[in-house]
Amino acid sequence: QVQLVESGGGLVVAGGSLRLSCAASGRTFSSYVMGWFRQAPGKEREFVARITWNGGSTRYVDSVKGRFTISRDNAENTVYLQMNSLKPEDTAVYYCAARPFCSGYGCYDPTTWNYWGQGTQVTVSS
Repeated sequence: QVQLVESGGGLVVAGGSLRLSCAASGRTFSSYVMGWFRQAPGKEREFVARITWNGGSTRYVDSVKGRFTISRDNAENTVYLQMNSLKPEDTAVYYCAARPFCSGYGCYDPTTWNYWGQGTQVTVSS
């Protein structure tokens, strides 16, 4: 079992930055693929980024490439999402997620992830 708790959301002006954190409990955190998803009002939950167990591989949705960076600290059982150059369209509830393994397009489908945090609100004003 993995329990996830997000923090770091808030209100920011367009062009600003936020860093989201996701603290995980459970001995197997370091072996899990970790991901960030987001859900805007009236929209489906969408993949944002994911990182492999050792941080050796990352993937991003095209809309955040070059602006967001996912990272993890296995010693601290924490995964981060650094968000720079934020845009109003980034406004959403951001969720941390975990799964033992993923490959290819299966990583992008939220229904295939095993564990979820409660979410943290990010609001970007124009």
